Amino acid sequence: MQQGNWTKREPPGISQPFRGPAALIPKLPNMEIRNIAIIAHVDHGKTTLVDVLLRQSGSFRDNQQVAERAMDSNDLERERGITILAKCTSVVWKNTRINIVDTPGHADFGGEVERILSMVDGVVVLVDAAEGPLPQTKFVTTKALALGLRPIVLINKCDRPDARAHEVHDEIFDLFSVLDANDEQLDFPTLFASAKQGWAAESLEAPRETMAPLFDLVLKHVPPPTAEPDKPFRMLVTTLEADPYLGRVLTGRIFSGTAKANMAIKALNHTGGQIEQGRVTKLLAFRGLSRDGVEEAFAGDIVAIAGLSQATVADTLCDIAVEEPIQATPVDPPTLAMTFSVNTSPLAGREGNNKVTSRVIGARLMREAEGNVAIHIRETEDKDAFEVAGRGELQLGVLIETMRREGFELSISRPRVLFKPDPVTGQQLEPIEEIQVDVDDAYTGVVVEKLSLRKAELRDMRPSGGGKTRVTFHAPSRGMIGYHGEFLTDTRGTGMMNRMFHSYGPYRGPIQGRRNGVLISTDAGEAVTYALWNLEERGHLFIEGGVQVYAGMIIGEHSRDNDLEVNPLKGKQLTNIRTTSKDEAVRLTPPRKMTLEQAIAYIEDDELVEVTPKSIRLRKRYLDPNERKRFSRQSATA
Repeated sequence: MQQGNWTKREPPGISQPFRGPAALIPKLPNMEIRNIAIIAHVDHGKTTLVDVLLRQSGSFRDNQQVAERAMDSNDLERERGITILAKCTSVVWKNTRINIVDTPGHADFGGEVERILSMVDGVVVLVDAAEGPLPQTKFVTTKALALGLRPIVLINKCDRPDARAHEVHDEIFDLFSVLDANDEQLDFPTLFASAKQGWAAESLEAPRETMAPLFDLVLKHVPPPTAEPDKPFRMLVTTLEADPYLGRVLTGRIFSGTAKANMAIKALNHTGGQIEQGRVTKLLAFRGLSRDGVEEAFAGDIVAIAGLSQATVADTLCDIAVEEPIQATPVDPPTLAMTFSVNTSPLAGREGNNKVTSRVIGARLMREAEGNVAIHIRETEDKDAFEVAGRGELQLGVLIETMRREGFELSISRPRVLFKPDPVTGQQLEPIEEIQVDVDDAYTGVVVEKLSLRKAELRDMRPSGGGKTRVTFHAPSRGMIGYHGEFLTDTRGTGMMNRMFHSYGPYRGPIQGRRNGVLISTDAGEAVTYALWNLEERGHLFIEGGVQVYAGMIIGEHSRDNDLEVNPLKGKQLTNIRTTSKDEAVRLTPPRKMTLEQAIAYIEDDELVEVTPKSIRLRKRYLDPNERKRFSRQSATA
């Protein structure tokens, strides 16, 4: 149905609800395109910047209610205040469509950043005016410069009272020099901005009004996409998602030709082998926050295609006549692995949504690996467990939390790093991370001491202003597992720590693990408050009265270095003898509640985290005490 120069909006699936017959969008003519990505360290303001760009470009009505950080549409993203998945949007400025990709800032989700850089022709490097370039800024900028992209530097949060914009500008130039940027990349344009206040300017003395200087600079500095409109259709898939109505939705940039609704296409893998053949059942283009159905899309544009059931990330969607695939950019391999296994505790199956078997868990993990190229899945020898390898604890923790909310029950092992042999000497190499911490001067000594015990090497130490010191270390990844909570305790919650994979290096020897043992339940049932009150002198408790426990479950941390088996079900012995003294009310110290990431970092090799939709429990790998003793003897002799 057409009304003048307007077209009725199609239901765009999960990204935007259908707004009914009144939802009309203008038919825009074919226009120039610019494709950019916004890259930065976490919390430097990428998503807030995209919000203000959408508002000032006219993508929203004046009276339209839009959530804060509208691009963070995932529940976990809103709860944690971080971006996890790369997302596309677009704005129109001076008859030019600017496709914008909002990227994650955490190093754990670097795989998302690496694969979307092939879709864009320019990047906006966002840097905090007070904190300056941090490790993730270095990581994503390295990838962008290696692809030959010319950056635009936006120094954000210039409204902060501790802003040092000109010093940060010099630090960015030094960073680009260290990263071997060429002369064109070193001659980068710079804008000073406050995304929160909605302005950007060429200098701090210039009028602070709107984001127009950034829009104009993108049109001037970022080249139009290099495309071949006269050749057959080819598109490289960079992201994948599942839609309940459309099926598999594949997003990418059209490198050549024109995509049309209902056209016949095929999918090729990286070697040129055909995966499948089908038709474009839905062609979707990004328009503001919505994803709208279009009849055709041209070379250089970023679109989403539905209609294929097997194609995945890094595959090439193309015309039937094409035989040569587009080469995808390789993604850095994972450095950390966990074992996801079936929940075998006595409480298994009570809180899950029938998603408790290895077959169902394995199918869910395989679907995750299809769309997330930074995660590798391998079935273990016992067939009831899967080794899941990723970039870091946060990335794997987000996957576990997502599965937990979907109704799965799992047992999770302690994270372990992935070693690899040196191809020349055969020596064992382990992943080394670059650690950058900003702490108050009073806590510098304890941080250096604690990281030295974890085999970290001090690389740099300098004052960062405001009574703080910035210290840089190179530390083995296995030494950093579980350290973040201890770091916050040592710095009274004022320290900031940023981590990034640096390289593989020689094995640095054994590292001391957790210093305290745990309190282990010897019986199953409902924990008694009186029994827990008597156990408080033994250490910190993780549970409170009335909680269901079982034999082998960890209910607290022992005050000494050995494990202690205790009975949390033992009630008070009552007699018929009356006394003048009244019974004292039992008051327990509030238990130590752990988040999922804290629990994963806390456990040792002989322990597991039991994850259900409603609970997070710690347990021993072997619930029977005799089996635990047998396992400890075998480990000692190994």
